[in-house]
Amino acid sequence: MEQGGAYGAGKAGEPFHPIEFLKRPRTILRLLSWVFAIVVFGCIVSEAYDKEKQCIFGNDDNACHYGTAIGILGFIIVTVFFVLDLVFPSISSAEKRKKIVMADIFFSGVWTFLFFVGFCYLTNAWSKRQASDISSNDYGADNARAAIAFSFFSIGTWGGLTYLAVQSYRQGTLSAFAPTYLDPATESSAPYTSFPGAADMTSPSTYQQGPFTQKPDAPPAATDYQPPPY
Repeated sequence: MEQGGAYGAGKAGEPFHPIEFLKRPRTILRLLSWVFAIVVFGCIVSEAYDKEKQCIFGNDDNACHYGTAIGILGFIIVTVFFVLDLVFPSISSAEKRKKIVMADIFFSGVWTFLFFVGFCYLTNAWSKRQASDISSNDYGADNARAAIAFSFFSIGTWGGLTYLAVQSYRQGTLSAFAPTYLDPATESSAPYTSFPGAADMTSPSTYQQGPFTQKPDAPPAATDYQPPPY
């Protein structure tokens, strides 16, 4: 789990360290997802159709369209969130950070599922490929296998991003409800130091009677009363 302040990042205004940023697991997974997405849609676009203009994945045009779509959209999403990762520590609003993290959870989770579906779909379509001769069967074979393999790898990278986003959300939630009240009973019982002699008031031997605690003179006894002369 990445350490930091609210929602997995330090406090706003802290200095940016490029080396530390590149070493973060989140950054590494973003870069890997970025590269894998390029490979997936790049392999399909470059040799998606054979000489007969048919999709190399079992003549299923939907397979080619699906693989290309999730690859391109995944590339765009990773790029956007990579930029957000750069500016995320400078965002002082906890509410904005929360929205970004929630969006990260949503898109990372959805693309984990989409790449899983894409891997299964492309694998099944490739296994059903039909061709008229050996030369056409070999056309785009390496690209097709690469697209299938990197679709599988993308499941792991996007799944890791989903996990890290969930951890950041939980960290932000816990920090938002962290107790900040300090019980006065747990504080130090030392006297107020700016009061003269306060340090000595805790010692019984240095106690002095207050200046106005002396008892008043007792009233005259009843036997000393004399009536006034008339």
